[in-house]
Formats: sequence, structure tokens, C-alpha cells
Amino acid sequence: MNKKLLLILSLSGTCLAAKAQDTLKKTQADTTAIKKKQLQEVVVSASRISESILRSPVSIEKIRASAFKLSAAPSFFDALENVKGVQLITPSLGFRIINTRGFANTTNVRFTQLVDGVDNQAPHLGAPIGNALGPSDLDIESVEIIPGTASALYGLNAINGFANFITKDPFTSPGITIQQKTGINHVGDKETGVKGFSETSFRIAQVLSPKFAFKLNGTYTTGYDWIADNTTDQNAAANAKLGIPGGPQNPAYDPINGYGNESSDRKTITLGGKQYSVARTGYAEKDLTSYGLHNVKLDAALAYKFNAKTQLTYTFRFGDLDNIYQRANRFRLKGYTLQQHALELKNDIFQVRTYLTIENTGKSYNLRSAGENQDRNFKSDNDWYADFTKGFNNATSAGANVQQALNQARQFADAGRYQPGTPAFNATLNKLADINNWDVGSALRVKDDLFHIEGQADISKAISKDFIKQTGLDLLAGFDHRTYIIHPDGNYFINYVPGKEFSNLDYSKTGGFIQASKELWDNKLKLSATLRGDRNDYFDLKLNPRFTLVFSPVVEHNIRVSFQSGYRFPSIFEAFSNVNSGGVKRIGGLRVVSNGIFENSYLRTSIDAFQTAVKNDFNQGITTNAAIEKEKGLLKKNPYTYLQPEHINSFEAGYKALFFDGKLSADADFYYNKYDHFIAQVEVNVPNTQKADSIPYYLNDKNKQARYRVWTNSQSKVTNIGGSIGLTYHLPANLQLSGNASYAKLQRTTNEDALEDGFNTPQWITNFSFGGNRVAGNLGFNVTYKWQSGYYWQSFLVNGNVDHYGTFDAQVNYDFLKTKLNVKLGASNLTNKYYNSFLGGPSIGGFYYTTLTYTIM
Repeated sequence: MNKKLLLILSLSGTCLAAKAQDTLKKTQADTTAIKKKQLQEVVVSASRISESILRSPVSIEKIRASAFKLSAAPSFFDALENVKGVQLITPSLGFRIINTRGFANTTNVRFTQLVDGVDNQAPHLGAPIGNALGPSDLDIESVEIIPGTASALYGLNAINGFANFITKDPFTSPGITIQQKTGINHVGDKETGVKGFSETSFRIAQVLSPKFAFKLNGTYTTGYDWIADNTTDQNAAANAKLGIPGGPQNPAYDPINGYGNESSDRKTITLGGKQYSVARTGYAEKDLTSYGLHNVKLDAALAYKFNAKTQLTYTFRFGDLDNIYQRANRFRLKGYTLQQHALELKNDIFQVRTYLTIENTGKSYNLRSAGENQDRNFKSDNDWYADFTKGFNNATSAGANVQQALNQARQFADAGRYQPGTPAFNATLNKLADINNWDVGSALRVKDDLFHIEGQADISKAISKDFIKQTGLDLLAGFDHRTYIIHPDGNYFINYVPGKEFSNLDYSKTGGFIQASKELWDNKLKLSATLRGDRNDYFDLKLNPRFTLVFSPVVEHNIRVSFQSGYRFPSIFEAFSNVNSGGVKRIGGLRVVSNGIFENSYLRTSIDAFQTAVKNDFNQGITTNAAIEKEKGLLKKNPYTYLQPEHINSFEAGYKALFFDGKLSADADFYYNKYDHFIAQVEVNVPNTQKADSIPYYLNDKNKQARYRVWTNSQSKVTNIGGSIGLTYHLPANLQLSGNASYAKLQRTTNEDALEDGFNTPQWITNFSFGGNRVAGNLGFNVTYKWQSGYYWQSFLVNGNVDHYGTFDAQVNYDFLKTKLNVKLGASNLTNKYYNSFLGGPSIGGFYYTTLTYTIM
């Protein structure tokens, strides 16, 4: 071989070997850094003290700002959908609802959502409206989520899960940042065409002295909301025995997103010797509302350090919402505001926090009531049904068949009816939106406040700096008090004290906890016990214990087991509501509100079955009186009674570990929950007579009974089981491959009554993600695929099956100007295949966006 060639090959081999060695050293250094970072990761929410996330006694997920930057979701809140064990449902482009471990709904009173330890719920709902009062993308530091019961430490509402949004400290994260997010949605939507989206945010944080710092955040969002336009007939069987199928030809047609044709807007009438179920015509949701989205958020914080360990912080938050909201009905929020004032004093031994939340629903209105009363404003029910009958008779006399006569009867009765978009229609809609009585109007006029104070102390540190070292015992104690202050409006709420109907109504709860933990066997075993007690104005003391065990044979492998129970007191709406709604009165379940109704009422489900049977008998030639006597055995007295707190017992086991020098992290959990006294609603009717023989006749006549929807407790004993597993593998070049799967299964046991809230949760939810920040210079990217199985949705608005769906999200981002400017191009639901996350809500298509984030200093 040529000597020159041999020398070149030798030098090349040496260079390659040196480069390989450098690459190996860099990879080893990266692996060491990853492992060190994971071992040092701490959480606070699991035990209300700082502890290693690997040794958390309960399942907990922590998502940092870097992970949100990596996510292809449009916002940090949207990115929570891909967290292990989390289910997000979408009532609006303007907000989404977090749930974990089953029993989801659009007003999730079983899940607590905090911002820096402050509950950001809307008081009259008892639950947050998404992130309406939460932090912006620019100010989020991390999110900690407990996907399971957290009542022993956090009391009210944490029966199913808990999230704490932790914001950036102005002392450690000063600077000025602005962000512009621009996007489009409704791509391929023939009804609306493409719509624009804009969100402008800023963050200003400055340290003015070693003792004083402040921050200011603002976000303004505009867009066009997702549209709910499901026309499936919920009452398809109403006239089936007369040969009339469901759908628009059904005289009792009740589309899911049509309002004004629900059960309270239907009547059984005799036409041509037969009895038919007939509904008012109603209006589609899109006729009754604007889908324009306009949301404003502002927050400011002032922080003062007395010394290195003691800090006083005042925080103000404000949110103004114009978008669609959903609970039992769909609402247009308009000028809806929330504001919050919070004050916190903390050091390494104690912390005290107090806050006041003020809610004003502004000029919001109920879409169902708007549809009902739009029709009734045009023509009363009695006049309309009389005209319908006249139109049917005229049509049959002219030779029309039954279906033709029914169609012509509706046209005759609807002659002159307000048409969507006309000046008369709009004027009436605006008038109804300002009438605070849902029997004749649609306004939502609620003003209320929430006052809260809490504190906790690290007793071990208070006793002695060396107390934990000497005894191995860590002691923590805390207390809290909360008062809801309701300003009665005469429709949604009234004060039930005679003579004080419009005086403020208070609803309070006080509680406290003590927690002890101890490490044994050279810190390989950690035990903890917590006992919490809560007392409500209307309920006796309830105790919530929690017992946990964490076994760590080595620091990288940790096994956890826990048992805890939790109580949930009724929210103010569940306790005190007083809503007139289309002839049905929704009332709270406390005895002071609903006294006498439970004892004298009959289940509406049984009344519906009874009336249907009487109608079918009549159509077979039996007289109405004879049919009533024949079918009266179908009527069932109401077996439910006044509200009690909801309760859960929960067992959980889990395993968290690192493998391959920290490259692979794994977390798995299994849980078993047993619920009783579910708080839910039941529809009951009270006949306007006390004579036993007359009751069936009264219950066959809509005009001779009072109709109620009452909050009560299910008599079912319900269990659900589930589990999840998550894996993350760190690859070279900052790449990361991750995936998770969650399983949830409802198991009903004794006394099944179908009253409990719907489980409303997919059996399987999976997420897969690949990408990394700064994988090639300043370039980063991420691709995520989410899939969830179909499931059954149960609510008062609609029941039915939600189809399975899968979505791709993707983003690519690049840092310019020495990382001062980040440009992110992204898409959620990249393939633009429309889906529904629940029934009654909107169809969700692709959302395509560009985000520019510029750090000035």
C-alpha cells in the first residue's frame, strides 16, 4: 500500500476516533445532565411541601414551560390535553374543561383548579371557566396536576382531581415579552368559510430593588367560535307507533342544537281522532347567538421581600368574556367578568393566603330560553296549538294525507313567525336577553363573591431546625375558611329567609388538616398520614383521611400506595338555585329551598311513560279515562330526598422509575374509586291535588301539575377502576419520544337508579409525541397524535354516543436574533377532520396558527 495513502487513512481514522470519542463524551454528559435534572425535579402540590417528584406519594404530573414550548397545541392550556390521565372537553374555542378519572361534564365541580394556590373558579358555578382567570402563555412557569382525589389536602371540589398553575416569579424571571398569535379556523366549513383568530399578549416584570418587584400581564383574544349544529332528533320515538319516523318530519322533532322544541315545549293533541306529540318549532343555535369571540385577561402582582425567606405578594386578576358556555343549557356569555384580589405572606415555616373573587355575568343569556320565548313572544302556546289543530283539519279536509297535513298545520301555525336575521327577530332576541325570568325571557344576571382565607405551618421547622433530623418526623398543619356571598337577582337566586328575599345570602365552609410523615430504613421507606375535617353551614363535620407509603429501594425506582377519602359539599347552584325555565323550575336541594317537593312529587320519567302509554291506548280505541286507570301503575313516587355531601373512597398504587441512566422514564398507576351520594338532578312533577284518586288524571294533564328539576343524591353505589402508563425516552440531539395511555372503566353496583352524573369518559385515551427544542441549531419541532375511544355521554341537554376520534398536531419553531425572537408555525387537528369532544357541544375542526414571541429584555 502507498505510504501516503496509509498515512492519510491513519490520520483519518485517528480523527474519526477522536470525533467519536467526543460524541460519546457529549452523549454521556447529556445523559448525566438529564438524569441529574430528573432526580432533582420537585413538586409541591402532592403533599403541600417540596418533595422529589419521583417520591411523590400520589400520582402527579408536572409540565414545565419548556414542554409547553415544545407542544404543538396553540396554548399551554390546550397542551394539557396530551398529559397522561387528562381528559379535555371543548365547549368553546374560548375555553376548555379539564377532567381526570371519569364523571366529566362541562361544569366540572369535582376538579379543583388553582393559580399559585388561589382557586380561580366562577363562584356561582363552583368550577372554573377554562383559563378565563388564569395565566397567559408568557407567564406560565409550570403546571402540577394530581389526576385523582386530593380532598384530604385541598378540601372542596378536589374529589376527582387537582391542578395548580404556577406562574413566573418577577424576582427570578424579569423582562419584557410580547407575543402575537395569528390563526385561522373553519377551514372547509361551507356555512361560514375561513375565519381569522388573533391573540395579543404581553408580560412586563421588573426588579426595582432587592426587596421589591412587580409584573404585569395582558391578553386580548378575538376569533370565531366553533359551531354547535347537531340536528339529530332526540325525540325520534315520539310518534313512531303512528308510523311517523324521527327527523324533521316528526311533529315532535327535537334536534340536539335546536332550542324551543324541548320537552317543556311539547304537548299531546288530538288530530283526526288520534293523539300526536307535537312541539313548537324552535330555532337552531346559530340563529340565536353570535359566534364572535372577544376575551380580555389582565393580571398584576406586587412582591415585597422582608428578608431572604419572607415575602408578601398582592395579585390582581381580571377576565372579560364574550363566548359560548355550556352547562345544562348553552349560554352566550356577553360582558361576563371575573376579578380577583389575592394577598399572600409566606416564608419557609408558614404561609397565609386570602383572596376575594367577584363575578358578574353581565348581559349573558340562555340560548334555550331565548329559543322558547322567541316562539312564545310571537304566539302563545295555547294559540299556536289551536292554530296547529285548525291547520291540520283544513289540510285533511282538502284531501291531504297525514304527513302532508302535519306539515301544512305547522306552516299555518307559524305564519308570521319571526324569521332569523330580520329586524323583528333581532329586536325580540335583544329584548328577551334583558328579561331576568326564563319563563318569559333569557337573561343570565348573577352577581356573587367568594371570600377565602387559608394558612399552613411547617410545625417541624417551627419547633426546631434539627427536629426532622433528630426525629425523622415531618409535621404540617393548615386551615381554611370560605364564604360564598350571593346577591339575589330574583330569578337565579333568592334568599329563602321570609322578608329577606333580596338580601345577601351567605354559604360558608371551614376546615383544617394535619399531616405527619416519617422516613424509615435509611430513607428507603416513607410513610405519611393526613386527617382533614370540614364543616359546612348546612352539614355536620366530615373527616377526610389519607394514608400513603412510598418504597424506594434505590433512588431511581419508587413504588407508591395510597388510600384516601373525600367529601364534596354542594355548590351554591346545587344548594340554592331558583330558576324559572320554560315552565320547569330548577331548585336547589337543601331543605330550606325545596321543602315539601320531594315528599309530594312523582318522577318525570314515569310520568312520560304513563302519558305515552295513555296516548297509545287512546290511539287503539280506548277512552282517555279508561287508559288512565289502566296505566296509572306506571307512575312512581319520587324516592329521593334532600341533598347530602358527595363522598369517595379511593385506593391507588403506582410505580415511577428511571432506566438506562435516565434516558427512559416510566410512570404507571392503578386506581379503584367507590362513590356514594352522587349529587345530580332529578325531574319531578307535583300534581295540583292531594286526592289520591285524582292524581293520575292530574298527571296526565300538563296544566294540572307543577314541574321541577331538583338537585338530590343518587341512590346508586358506583365504582370505577382505571390506570395509566407513560414513557419518555431522551434521544441524542435533544430529541424526545414519548407516549402515554389511560384507561377508565365505570362499574355500577347496588341500587342502580340511572340518576348519577354520566361517566362521560372514554375508556381509552392515548397520546404519542416526537420532537425536541433546538434539535438543529435554533430549530425545534414536534408532532403529536392523540386518539380516544368512543363513549356514552349523559347530560340533561342530551344523551348519546360520542364517536371515537384521532387528531394530529404539529409545530416547527425557530429562534432568531440570538433567541430573542421565536417564530412558531403550528396546527391542531392538522388533517381538519371535524369531531365532537362531547354531545351538545360544537364540531371542532383544524386550527392553524403562527406565534411570534419577542423578548425585549
